[in-house]
This record gives sequence, structure tokens and C-alpha cells, in this order.
Amino acid sequence: MFFVANQNRQYTVLADEDLMSLLEDGDAGAFAALYDRHSRAAYSLSYRMMGDRQAAEDLTQDAFLKVWRSAGGYRSERGSVRTWILSIVHNRGIDQLRSLASRRRTQDRVEQSAPRSQPSEAFAETWRNRQREQIREALDTLPAEQLKILELAYFSGYTHVEISNLLDIPLGTVKGRMRLGLKKIRDYFGQKDMAVPR
Repeated sequence: MFFVANQNRQYTVLADEDLMSLLEDGDAGAFAALYDRHSRAAYSLSYRMMGDRQAAEDLTQDAFLKVWRSAGGYRSERGSVRTWILSIVHNRGIDQLRSLASRRRTQDRVEQSAPRSQPSEAFAETWRNRQREQIREALDTLPAEQLKILELAYFSGYTHVEISNLLDIPLGTVKGRMRLGLKKIRDYFGQKDMAVPR
């Protein structure tokens, strides 16, 4: 019993990079220590992306399974272990959201082929589709670096600090690009004499 407790204490003093080295060799204790350190941040990002507790738990579990299987893929020169884990969560989340969107599109096509009983529903759907098109058009006018920041913040749920770490750019640059991007979108809608969609 003392040996196990002492061994667990040993993992807690190791740096993330050292735990990753152990994890490459299949060390379950190193995996548990990494999970203890980073699962809350991973769940928080999962929840922001998925918007549902159960989906966030599933995404977190899926991401850590990928961490276990892909420990050899971690490269310290590309960023911290935490950033690597959060990027796995983000990528797995994007995959899941795309899959959900694909299923929704299929469902929408089926529903659209069915006769509509309420003309007001058809009008509301047309209005929503037009707003989506307008937002897409506005986003297409942005420079790539501003677009990337807005996508990470608004579509992927990253904070300014997380974006700064992920893209390896200063926090002030992240905030500046976000401000410029949002101003350009407002100006775009102002020039076209349209209200900014909410």
C-alpha cells in the first residue's frame, strides 16, 4: 500500500513532458497523472464546443483515449502538453460537430422534401439561411489572420489566452486582430445598409 501511494506521489512531481515520455511506454500511472492535471480544462473546452454535458463528457473521454494512443505524436517544440491535449479536444470536437452538421443537413433535406404546412416556417427558414449567407460573405472579406482568431473564439470556444498559446502569438495581437475583424464585419454590414445578424 505504501509503495502505491509513494508511486502516485512520484507522478505528481514530474513535469508534463516527463509524464509523456512514460506514457509512450504505456505507463498507466503517468496517464492518470496527466488526466488529473488536464481533464478539467479539456472538459471545459468540450462543453463550450458541444453545449451539452453528456456530449462534453463523451468528447473529453474520446480525446483522452486519443492522448493514450498517440502519446508518441507529442512534440514539445510545438507547444506545451496542455496545448497539445486541448488541440486534440478541439480537433475531435470539430470532427464530431461536422458529423452532427452532416446528419442535420441530411435531416433538413428530408424535411424540405416533405410538404410544409406552415408558410411562416418556410419564411423563417429562408430568413435564417439568408442571414447565414450574409455572415459567410462578411467573414470572406477578412484577412486570414483575423478570420482564424474569430473562428477559434466564436466557433470553437477558445479564450483569448488559449488562442494566444495555440497560435503562439502575443495576447495583445489576438485582441487586436479580434477587434479589427469585428469592426470590419460591422463596417461590411453598415456599407450594405444591413443590420448585423445576432
